[in-house]
Formats: sequence, structure tokens, C-alpha cells
Amino acid sequence: MSEKKERKVSRKIVIPGEVLTAERKKLGANVFLREGKIISSRLGLLQEAADKISVIPLEGKYLPKENDFIVGIITSEKYYGYTVDINSIYESTIYKRDLQKPLKIGTFISAKVSRVNELHEAELSNVKVLYGGEILKVSPVKIPRIIGKNNSMINLIRKYTKSFIIVGRNGLIWMNGGNIALAIEAIRIVESEAHLTNLTDRITKFLEKETKVKK
Repeated sequence: MSEKKERKVSRKIVIPGEVLTAERKKLGANVFLREGKIISSRLGLLQEAADKISVIPLEGKYLPKENDFIVGIITSEKYYGYTVDINSIYESTIYKRDLQKPLKIGTFISAKVSRVNELHEAELSNVKVLYGGEILKVSPVKIPRIIGKNNSMINLIRKYTKSFIIVGRNGLIWMNGGNIALAIEAIRIVESEAHLTNLTDRITKFLEKETKVKK
């Protein structure tokens, strides 16, 4: 059996400094060896194979990846372009040569990460201005759960809240119209319970109850 088939992601949440095993195994991501024991360096889900162990982080800043769809906020203007907050420790830039109109500081935008250099700094393209609305920040590693398989989770939230929602892979979510407060509450539940099973059913029941109360 291959390592891929043997690898299992447990439902166990581990914390920084927690001893994972004293067995001899290859060190994966977010773990380290001390006094013959493998220890977690991050808050996350334990991932263990026959000969390898790692931790999938449950929180953290966004690491830009080419072709990712992101949401951002214009933070400053330079002679060649604009600096954008994309929920990362690394700088991201929109070049003026790629724009038809100038942007204002504080503007919400959606864009594609077109290039990432060796310093992890991102160049953004396909920029669209998002008018009005508000931004919700979540942990980037929770975004796949918030989107759901084939967009099932986010479409469920859109359906019941009637909100226009754009989800960035970087952990920034733009929302406008409808019941934004309910959308935020539902997304926060998904974020906090992302490691649990049957989450879609629980979110459906929650939204049905909340929208029924408000009718």
C-alpha cells in the first residue's frame, strides 16, 4: 500500500508544544524533534502516515500562490502602482499599467495572483473594484471548508442570507446586501467547526431556524 493511501488526517486537534509520538518517523510540516519525541509547532489537525507525521495548520496568514483568486484592500499608492492588503505578511502590488482607471486608498478589490517572486511578493491582475459592502477576515486554511465541495457551503449561505458574497483564497471575504449579519454568523460557525463532520447539515438547520424566526 502506498504512503498516500496510508496517510490519515485525524480529527484530533493538536496545540504547539504537544508531544505527538515517540516513534521514529519522518518529520513533515509544522513538527519538530526534541529529545527523541516529535512535537507540534502549530495549532492544527494531526496528519499521520506509517512513516511520516505532520500537522495541518488551522490558522495563519496567507501565502500567495499563482492563479489564486483573492480579495484585497488598497492601502497605499506609489508612482508605479498600488500596495494591497491581501492578509499576508508579504507585499502585493497592482501595477498602474494594468489598470484602466486609478484606484483610491481603502477600495475593496478582487483580483488574481498572476506572479509570485522569490520573496513571496505577489503581483495582481484581473482587478475588479468591489463597491460598498464589508470585508470579513477568516483564517486562509478554513477557506476550502467555507467554500465547500463544488461551492456547496458558500452557496448555501448565499441562498438563505440573500447576500452577494465573494470569497478570496487569502481569507478575506467581501459581502454586500441581504442579511450580512447572518452571513457572518454562519461563516464564523463554519470557521470554528471546520474540523467536524456533518457541518453542512448543521449550517442548513441553523440558517433555516434563523430565517424562519425573522419571517
